[in-house]
Amino acid sequence: MQTQGDTVKDATEIDATEINGIKRLSLLDRCFKPEVLKTSALTALSTAALVGIHHRYRKQRYPSARLQDYVVGLGTQFQSLSLQVSSQLSLLTLPQSAATQQLSRLQYAYQQTTNTWHQAYQSYPSSMDYDGDSCVDSHVDSRINSADVIPDFSTVHTTTMLARPVCWVSGVASMPQSVALTSDEESVDGYGVVGIDSDRQIVWQTTMPERVHDIVVQPALSDSHSQVTRDVVVMGRRPSEKFWVLDTATGQVKHAIEASVNRHFYGHACYSLDGTLLYVTENNTVDLAGKVGIYDISHGYQKIAEFDSHGIGPHELIMHPDGEMLVIANGGIKTEQASREELNLDTMRPSLVYLNRHDGALLEQVIPEHNQMSVRHLAMHDDGTVMIGIQFQGERHINVPLVLTHKRGDTDFEPLTMPNNQWQRFHQYIASVAVDSERNLLCVTTPIGGCAAIYDLTTRALIDTVSLPDCAGASVSSRDSYNESNRHNTQLSDSQLLGFIVSDGQGQLTTLNVAPSAQAANQKDEKLDERMALADRIIQDSQRHKMSFDNHLQALL
Repeated sequence: MQTQGDTVKDATEIDATEINGIKRLSLLDRCFKPEVLKTSALTALSTAALVGIHHRYRKQRYPSARLQDYVVGLGTQFQSLSLQVSSQLSLLTLPQSAATQQLSRLQYAYQQTTNTWHQAYQSYPSSMDYDGDSCVDSHVDSRINSADVIPDFSTVHTTTMLARPVCWVSGVASMPQSVALTSDEESVDGYGVVGIDSDRQIVWQTTMPERVHDIVVQPALSDSHSQVTRDVVVMGRRPSEKFWVLDTATGQVKHAIEASVNRHFYGHACYSLDGTLLYVTENNTVDLAGKVGIYDISHGYQKIAEFDSHGIGPHELIMHPDGEMLVIANGGIKTEQASREELNLDTMRPSLVYLNRHDGALLEQVIPEHNQMSVRHLAMHDDGTVMIGIQFQGERHINVPLVLTHKRGDTDFEPLTMPNNQWQRFHQYIASVAVDSERNLLCVTTPIGGCAAIYDLTTRALIDTVSLPDCAGASVSSRDSYNESNRHNTQLSDSQLLGFIVSDGQGQLTTLNVAPSAQAANQKDEKLDERMALADRIIQDSQRHKMSFDNHLQALL
């Protein structure tokens, strides 16, 4: 065991080595900035005191918290970092392009580890008000400048698990207290948000003070490091008066924004294509008219304007591929402040609306065939066709189409086809819609119907449904999201690995891919032969986590 004197001596020798061997240490100087090393050294000296303070606070909120959690968490992070550092020793023998990729990975891993260090051991007195042993949430005003906004860390707890890039972000209706639960430890810590990697593993998880709904990812910018620096907006479930801005790489809360006076949010938002403005569906709680709030990202998501949604109960909104139009699903249902009670089901008037995003001018409005067909969820095809999910508010025996499409200039909606017109299979409720423009496929989910369905948009016909109880979130998948077992599946070729990923309330993340023979048969408008009828038309692979995924899942495209 080293004595304190030995430690001081070693430190002195290191200093001397640095003075006499600057060139030999130049690679480390490039990897680790002096200010970071200084911060780490100071933090190490006060570790014991800070761990004690932080652990005392954690025990107040999480009775099962253990000191061992710090050791396990930091051990995982530093092991990951050491692997990344080791890979840098081969930089001199690697081609320039490979070396650049290695340095990029090191930067990402280092950012993750640094964030974990500060989250675990650094206190935030300016963001909390203490009253004895209790901690009272500080108020975050959405109208102040971004430099003055202090994240509310007293209600948000972030755990970074893996130093890996995030592919999807999802809301969570119930989240484990510990990221490493044993089989007999099923207690949960309420609502949250999680970042998911290409292997469908949880990268980070952040607890939230209330249930969340939509997840909105800032568009990738031209900056080469945009994957690390992009924001993700987490909308509270209607009629919430808050939304939060998180860092996609770490899950750290950057801003907590409150609704303006006499407004509440309807659970959805979208960015402008250049990522500089955020558009949010809102309700005027005085006259119950639908609004679209506009928030300036460069000024800490300060609200700068609002437009009329030209309808009641606006829900999801998306940006048109031309970057100039907003497409809004006006659900048509009146709700009062802090209430989900539906006040006008007999007289509701849903619509799909196209607005000029600059001045709010109404460009086009389309009304569904039945006034109780609440236009609810949307997805945009690259060709400008809007995919629409309906939630029917009428009697259960009434059969209406629940999946529609519309393109600017069409006078009416066009329903997709359903075998024998049996739309009741979806129990009058579509939760999410996701479109794969490259393969011309559409995925819809229904938690009440307990299934996900995939449509061929070329023929507008249903390919098949997959039983997934309580499924809701749906997003486009990617090649990297398929594990080796999927890649070796004889029914798939390398060019046909794109598909969808669906989340559900039972903790499953399921990849869905259409068997090539099934899509080919659909597009030829032929009946499948007996062998195809017995085979799986949709190839699925599920991975379960000990949490309940919530309504929406979004990809970082």
